[in-house]
Amino acid sequence: MVKLKLLMDTHCHTVASGHAYSTVMEIAREANNKGLRLVGITDHGPNMPGGPHLFHIGNQRVIPEKIYGVEILKGVEANIIDFDGNLDVPEEYLIKLDLVLAGLHEPCIEPGNVNQNTNAIIKAMENKYVDIIVHPGNPVFPLDYEKMVLKARETGKLIEINNSSFGPSRSGSRDNCIKIAKLCKEYGVKVIVGSDSHIAFDVGRFEKVIELFEIIDMPEELIINTSVEKFKNFLKAKGKKRFMESYIKPEM
Repeated sequence: MVKLKLLMDTHCHTVASGHAYSTVMEIAREANNKGLRLVGITDHGPNMPGGPHLFHIGNQRVIPEKIYGVEILKGVEANIIDFDGNLDVPEEYLIKLDLVLAGLHEPCIEPGNVNQNTNAIIKAMENKYVDIIVHPGNPVFPLDYEKMVLKARETGKLIEINNSSFGPSRSGSRDNCIKIAKLCKEYGVKVIVGSDSHIAFDVGRFEKVIELFEIIDMPEELIINTSVEKFKNFLKAKGKKRFMESYIKPEM
């Protein structure tokens, strides 16, 4: 496989998340320095200790659509708060965002068994506003990966392979991420790579995931970060208001 060039980072945290250390402008500047064309500002939902108030999430409309030449998506990393897949961000906020990530986090939900955790993810996927399921390889939350991937195919969600999961953040994720990526390859489910950066210097850091993709020979057409247009068309198909007026024709 030719060395991948990933053009966007859809999982970035600002100081508003409480345990991150950079501003929107610092993230945009670093993204520009690294040749990225698009970033998602996806601070945690309010149930995360130190996380922002809902007003902060809702007021992202004041952020310019481009900073330092990098397109900025206004989003959130919503916390799944129960095994029925409910989120800590209500619909009236989700409907206004460009991008909605959802994931399981220990401070927001006590880990359950495989069936409980899988049900939480599957129910979250049934939320029409959710676009991406983040860091599902976390071994603290064991999942039925095949069931999750098939549900992603059914609901049109993206599965994130999270670069920070290969470090100390979610120790033991690597083997699970390989299993998930292989299942996505087998079933033709699109994946997206996220840095999960908590400081600007980590924006666009994807090297561990790219290495994984090379090992399993992941088809480039299943990796959505390779094309901004492809990603915008995905968001348009999901009815994201920002993109409804400017449909990008699919690449040949």
